[in-house]
Amino acid sequence: MEIVWVDSFDINLKSALRNLKCAILLGAMLFAVCFRAEAQQPTKLPRIGFVTAGSSSTIAARIAALRQGLRDLGYTEGQNIIIEWRFAEGKVDRLPALVAELVRLQVDVLLSAGAAVTGPAKEATKTIPIVMAQDTDPVGNGFVASLALPGGNITGLSSYSAELNGKRVELLKEIVPKLSRLAVVGQSTYPGNSQSLKETELAAAALKVQLQYRDVLGPKDIESAFREARKARADGVLVLQNNVLNSQRKQTADLAIKNRLPTIYYAPEFLDSGGLISYAASINDLYRRAAVYVDKILKGAKPADLPVEQPLKFEFVINLTAAKQIGLTIPPNVLARADRVIR
Repeated sequence: MEIVWVDSFDINLKSALRNLKCAILLGAMLFAVCFRAEAQQPTKLPRIGFVTAGSSSTIAARIAALRQGLRDLGYTEGQNIIIEWRFAEGKVDRLPALVAELVRLQVDVLLSAGAAVTGPAKEATKTIPIVMAQDTDPVGNGFVASLALPGGNITGLSSYSAELNGKRVELLKEIVPKLSRLAVVGQSTYPGNSQSLKETELAAAALKVQLQYRDVLGPKDIESAFREARKARADGVLVLQNNVLNSQRKQTADLAIKNRLPTIYYAPEFLDSGGLISYAASINDLYRRAAVYVDKILKGAKPADLPVEQPLKFEFVINLTAAKQIGLTIPPNVLARADRVIR
């Protein structure tokens, strides 16, 4: 009979090594699983809240310009940035609720498509950065302390629209030399309306043109405003920036043609709907440049430290088809200065 001596130390050592090996394998497996799960976790994308009083169709070109500006800076919607689009569809009373919804979503930046949006946005948040894609009078409207030093959580771009109304009166006078009575169609509840009217009055007084103000507070007021202008023997119409007419551009342009009233607008989109002439800052350019503000804020800049910028590009557009419809001849020297002519 053969006796085999077994060293208990060897047995314990082998058992310990086996346990260690299993522990290492198990740890490696757990690490791989955790690493894979972590790698699959989606990165939190910056979220931009965009609000406008209009609809997606009425500002399609501006939205395209904003997207292009973001693409130029390396942002692709849905890939490395999310945009929450909110449209009031011409119903201004919906704006506070739309803004409040985006504030609850805790967007990283609120992008305002106009003064009618910036007002509710300012009331809704003091912490979320607000970028104005355009505003007629940021200081006068109380949105910023000054253009150079905005203060607070709002910055962006000024459309300079109020100050341009003087130039619009001059252009209409060149096109309609007999202009002595001018109907001004505005919206008294629109931020900046009083400043726009003041600039118009100064230019009209210098040219000895009498003004007839027509207030439009809803779509039903548009037809009566043009009808009253014709009855008062107005020689032309100047449209101040407002939400009502902007949401009803086709109706506005058609009524101007129907009443044979040479009308100058604050945005070229009115001409795409059949309007006669427009003179304005390039709104599309402002929207493209708004993307720069979004980018800076996402990278840590404070709105209070970003000066409000003014327009770099201006556009004078003439619609010769509309001129023909009302029997108006555009002087050659004026036509030559147009940036775009619709024939």
